[in-house]
Amino acid sequence: MPRKKLIGRRELAPDAAYNSVLVARFVNALMGKGKKSTAEGIFHQAMKIIEKKTGQDGLSLTKTALSNVKPVLEVKSRRVGGATYQVPVEVRPERRTALGIRWLITFASQRPDHTMEERLASEIIAASKNEGGAAKKKDDTHRMAEANKAFAHYRW
Repeated sequence: MPRKKLIGRRELAPDAAYNSVLVARFVNALMGKGKKSTAEGIFHQAMKIIEKKTGQDGLSLTKTALSNVKPVLEVKSRRVGGATYQVPVEVRPERRTALGIRWLITFASQRPDHTMEERLASEIIAASKNEGGAAKKKDDTHRMAEANKAFAHYRW
């Protein structure tokens, strides 16, 4: 913790092709080993595949998918008197988006399709319909928070 003042968050430059900060965050999360141009290529190809399969705009479908996958509640471990409780807490907006993007990419990489572009496109299309692994992960997270609602008074 800094003693003098809070350190602000850095502003992320919007993506060149879509002029969107959300796309830039998605590409940065998709990137591995510093290969940003490869990650951009994967994302842009996935958008083309989405447009070809659904006939809708790829970016708007991605935003819909992300809003369906973002969690509102999650559980955090809290130790009280020798016992550890799973306490439900609300998720900050920045973390919501980060978790949604991370889950989409994680479950896309686990799909059986041939290329990452196809996997990402399939996962985004599924998430826009509230299906797929990422949507299931959000439901599981919410279910866990609902089950532990009795420990909400331990929130700090």
